[in-house]
Amino acid sequence: MIGDGQHLDGFEAPLHRSLTEPILLGGAPRAIAIVNGTVAAALGLGLQQWIAGVLVWAVGHTIAVFAAKRDPDFAPVLARHLRQRGYLAC
Repeated sequence: MIGDGQHLDGFEAPLHRSLTEPILLGGAPRAIAIVNGTVAAALGLGLQQWIAGVLVWAVGHTIAVFAAKRDPDFAPVLARHLRQRGYLAC
């Protein structure tokens, strides 16, 4: 019955697009963008090094955007790689 295009009542669930797409802020993963902005703000406001803070933010965000274009889940993959570095080594 299902193969011919009929639907059974009560067995349908909508799949929203927001559940399948990564959460990005300005093209970078949300967590990376927040950490990058926090570090840049601490450098710019806390140490009063405005130019260095803006440069750290711009470079960090640009790198995160390029990495997210290649793989939106690069941050968890990188963390796993660093944590399990020698696991599969000979």
